[in-house]
Amino acid sequence: MAIILGDDRYGKAENRIVRIVRDSPRHEIRDVNVSTALRGDFAAAHLEGDQGNVLPTDTQKQTAYAYAKLHGLAELEGYGLALARHFVDDVEPVASARVEIEEYAWDRVVVDGAEHDHTWTRNGTEVRLASVTVAGTGEAQQTWMTGGFKDLVILKSTGSEFHGFLEDEYTVLQPTNDRIMATSLVATWRFGTTDVDWNAVYGGVKAVMVERFANVHSLALQQTLYEMGRAALDAYPEIVEIRMSAPNKHHFLYDLAPFGIDNDNEVFHADDRPYGLIQATVTRDDAPDAGPAWDHYTGLV
Repeated sequence: MAIILGDDRYGKAENRIVRIVRDSPRHEIRDVNVSTALRGDFAAAHLEGDQGNVLPTDTQKQTAYAYAKLHGLAELEGYGLALARHFVDDVEPVASARVEIEEYAWDRVVVDGAEHDHTWTRNGTEVRLASVTVAGTGEAQQTWMTGGFKDLVILKSTGSEFHGFLEDEYTVLQPTNDRIMATSLVATWRFGTTDVDWNAVYGGVKAVMVERFANVHSLALQQTLYEMGRAALDAYPEIVEIRMSAPNKHHFLYDLAPFGIDNDNEVFHADDRPYGLIQATVTRDDAPDAGPAWDHYTGLV
């Protein structure tokens, strides 16, 4: 039985890049984590130690920083697309390139009632995500792109039920008609085109999903996830598929009876583990093939 080299790729992971735009007295900041990975004719490096076709990972790092200046970071997907196309179009041994980006948000400091022009505090909200995979050159070139977010912690204090579930001899969970529902949501969506207003779609999808979480009277987190994904696809035809991963951040009513205190669904214990993990994919029935779009997807679906 022969032993052969299987699939391989290499790159530079987690390049932390901060870009300050100084075109006016009011500066702008973009703070990202960029990872690159290249596929191509690199077998000799593994089998013979021949690095002749290997573009150093340090070069990938330098290119990521250079493109932060040359192309800017105003649109994560646009930056990633330019970077991936450079590696495929300009580096001969490279057959495909993948760029993954995380963005960390900052809020302007307010001084004397006005936003400061060049001081920020780190925002505690979600981390924005983007990925670009480019394969081939010329007219045969293919592109797969995703956007999304992770760590969007969201909670509703009512409007959520859970009952009528399957029970067996080990079931102790009590049904409820009124509970806290909370999660730290990961959502990643796949685009069917590169002709997209990236920032507008990101803000819009997030708003639509948050609205559905808030307003859908939920009989299960599964139902809420489906409604969130469906609403995003209805609102944005540019998106062909959305994947969601939602840990159930449990809040259990705390027993204050030993102290003679009534607890009318008001005081809870926030229990971080173990937790239910609910995942779902919502897609169009005519969605094009995903190809490598979901490589290194941050959820588990």
